[in-house]
Amino acid sequence: MVFFNLILATIIVLAAGAVVFGSNVALRTYLKYRGERVITCPETQKAAAVHVNANKAARQALFGKSYVRLDQCSRWPERQNCGQECLSQVNADPAACLVWNIVDQWYKGKACAYCQKPFANIHWHDRHPALMAPDHNCVQWNEVAPEKLPEVFESYLPVCWNCYIAETFRRKNADKVLDRTWERGAGGEYIPKEDSAAPAAKDIRRAS
Repeated sequence: MVFFNLILATIIVLAAGAVVFGSNVALRTYLKYRGERVITCPETQKAAAVHVNANKAARQALFGKSYVRLDQCSRWPERQNCGQECLSQVNADPAACLVWNIVDQWYKGKACAYCQKPFANIHWHDRHPALMAPDHNCVQWNEVAPEKLPEVFESYLPVCWNCYIAETFRRKNADKVLDRTWERGAGGEYIPKEDSAAPAAKDIRRAS
């Protein structure tokens, strides 16, 4: 009886260990492949946005199987039956082609085009930083199609969330805004020049 209980306990421990190991592998697989990515399409040699079926990849990994396939692509449905050769780029460096990593790297080391404040950590769920087009119109980065981001980054300037909100208000309420000229104070802060007009209903900061 004791021997039987020992065997049963061993089986239970091994089974539990296998479940835990499989779950860890599945979780790592899911975290590795989740999220939208930007790759270079092998057919067009242009940027395309793709999404790996991370849920199915994780389920297959749970049983020791490898499954890495796309479930979304910006070139679908027209090219939905392609060979998905772009997955070689995803597998080579899954983190490098993640949209949020690409965006984070682009903003890193830059300063807002308006207030000149350096960018720190990017807020992913709110207060998204923005981009200023050559015509000075602003748009938040997450409003740009991911496959367009590499092209946009070449000609747009970074704008912080606060300045984006101010510029959006300014554009929509031009009659309530007074543009003032600002300059750097002794401590590096922005202060209005003495010859600036008196403030109106809304004051938008402008660096000189």
